[in-house]
Amino acid sequence: MRKAPGKNRAASVKAKHHSNLTFRMNVLFFAIFIIFSMLIFRLGYMQIVKGEDYVRILERTEEVPVNTSVPRGRMYDRYGRILVDNQPENAITYTKMQTTKTDEILEIAEKLAQLIEQPTKRVTLRDKKDFWILKNHDAAYEKITDKEETKIKTQENITTSQINAEIDRLVRERITDEELAQLTEADLEVLAIYREMASGYSLSPQIIKSENVSADEFARVSERLTELPGVNTTTDWKRVKLSSLSVLGRTTLPTKGIPKEKLNYYLARDYSRNDRVGESYIEAQYEELLQGQKTVVKNITNKKGQVVDTITTYEGEPGKDLVLTLDSELQAETEKIVEDELLKLKAKSGSYLLDRAFLVMMDPKTGDILSMVGKKIEKDPETGKNIIVDYAYGSFTTAYEAGSVVKAATMLTGYNQGVITPSTVFGDEPIHLLGTPVKKSIFNRNGYITMDGLTALERSSNVYMFKTALLINGTPYSYMMPLRLKDDTFSKMRNSYAQFGLGVKTGIDLPNEFSGVQGPSGPTMGGKTLDLAIGQYDTYTPMQLAQYISTVANGGYRIQPHVVKEVRDPSKDGQKLGQLVTEVGPTILNSIDNSAEEINYVKKGLRRVYTGNQGSARKQFANAPYTAAGKTGTAEVVYYGPLTEHYGTNTTNLTHVGFAPYENPEIAYAVVIPWVTTNFKIYLDNNNEIARRSVDKYYELKEKYDSAKVTDSNVEQPILPAITKEKIGEED
Repeated sequence: MRKAPGKNRAASVKAKHHSNLTFRMNVLFFAIFIIFSMLIFRLGYMQIVKGEDYVRILERTEEVPVNTSVPRGRMYDRYGRILVDNQPENAITYTKMQTTKTDEILEIAEKLAQLIEQPTKRVTLRDKKDFWILKNHDAAYEKITDKEETKIKTQENITTSQINAEIDRLVRERITDEELAQLTEADLEVLAIYREMASGYSLSPQIIKSENVSADEFARVSERLTELPGVNTTTDWKRVKLSSLSVLGRTTLPTKGIPKEKLNYYLARDYSRNDRVGESYIEAQYEELLQGQKTVVKNITNKKGQVVDTITTYEGEPGKDLVLTLDSELQAETEKIVEDELLKLKAKSGSYLLDRAFLVMMDPKTGDILSMVGKKIEKDPETGKNIIVDYAYGSFTTAYEAGSVVKAATMLTGYNQGVITPSTVFGDEPIHLLGTPVKKSIFNRNGYITMDGLTALERSSNVYMFKTALLINGTPYSYMMPLRLKDDTFSKMRNSYAQFGLGVKTGIDLPNEFSGVQGPSGPTMGGKTLDLAIGQYDTYTPMQLAQYISTVANGGYRIQPHVVKEVRDPSKDGQKLGQLVTEVGPTILNSIDNSAEEINYVKKGLRRVYTGNQGSARKQFANAPYTAAGKTGTAEVVYYGPLTEHYGTNTTNLTHVGFAPYENPEIAYAVVIPWVTTNFKIYLDNNNEIARRSVDKYYELKEKYDSAKVTDSNVEQPILPAITKEKIGEED
């Protein structure tokens, strides 16, 4: 019996449909398998390969350094007397979240204005215009027509932010004085608060007010903190100096914050824009130690990204304390001495160019700077009268012709070049060179005096040094000889001087050190080589002169000077210095190429400057109750100081270097008084007076400290009060 054709076709269609469905299901299951395989692979890659990276990213975004205004490290002198302190102040701060809106900040500012008095002197015209726009948004942007807006938007290669900035600029330009006058005193106070609140980063506390916060204001805000989200009452720390010494440096104010030129440097180190940072000298040089560590908190957020809680993961800590090498009492006393002698000189005729004087006193064996004095005469801008200001930083940032004080270096240079020895004898006589003015010693205008090296130093013979320089050039002196320099003569002398620290940076741990100025050199500059040999060509800083005489005093080692003696943890009880972290020891930069015999011979000549019958400092030092040695200097120079109208005027620099005690030096000192007088007929020895009075004061204080058992030992050193009640705020 045959099957009906219709049934066969239906079965075939059903079979084909079933086959297609099976294929599709297989494709679907395969696709699902592939997708799940990819998800599993991706999950494994994220967990196994990238897991640690993502954890680090999560931690980095959650843990935020917070400016808790920790105290900066204090500074003490070598005996533990406070020099720079911190003064606590009540402060009101505001911390905005990432999700905080402008109108929310404004609302809080309006509430705060009812609780505190906020000065409006820092409000700028730009602030007023921005605030007027904020309070009158619709009216402000109606000042821009649709046509103007379209024109701005259709400019080529302009971004959305640039479009908004250009529109805002036009709006500000069109705000009238009458419209700004609508802002009341109350509005300006709200604005003064608002500008501080809005200027900080998210999650970074911004100081709204820290100066003159009254107890009532502090209490009123503290009672309403729940109504003022982000607002907090805390303690801020102001920097207070108990010395006017400029090299202590200064910090920026929170209102200024980080200097623009160093913004990226500090932001990369987790600073906030409104942080105090060291702006000059010790405060700047040791910023990383003084700054302290901020508190680090972890922000807990909800699903919307809003911060609901914070957990402290690292408690902040104050900055490290610095114990300086300076003796603050010696510093104060020597400042008086320099100021006194400077004023005496200023009262004499021909002193119209004189405006400064310096003294540097250091330990020649350790490099400790014991006293760094610089005094400068300036005009008071209000009264027009002369006032004296601190200019200690000038001792390493300014340089001058030093005169005869460098003659010890010239003799030792002659020794190490092998052209003279301690037994060398020269005749002091006028030097006549072809094409060069006659050069002579001050004490011998016409005669011929035979002298050895000791007498040459005692009497300050220029000619002895001239003849030494000529031998270094390989051209012994003869009457009316032509002088052409060899290519290496200047470099030989300058390289030798550099071994003592002359003409090169001393390495002092302070910024902006100046190395001085070297005059031109060349084969036709023979006369200038002779000037160089007596200190009347290149310029040197007072700090270089102190390092130079220290090198001679300690037997030939150039020691790096430094102003920081120790780094310590903050004091725990306020009675004793904190635990010692680092002690700064002596750093030998180099030793000079001279034998002990040669150095001792020169030191003997320097001793005769103080005690010899013809010594130039005999008047001041012959009767000293201690042994000392040194060299005086007078340089005839051409003026190129701050008074440009007097450029080219001939004037005189006075200098002095020395050390004591002679047998085992513990102090070395350098005095520089530039542009003392234009009157060459008078004899001035105030440089020697500063040296003698300062060394006397050193020994007087040493005896006083021994009697009172004041010590600079680093073992449990007590904190002592400052020697003065003077307080200099960070605003001054």
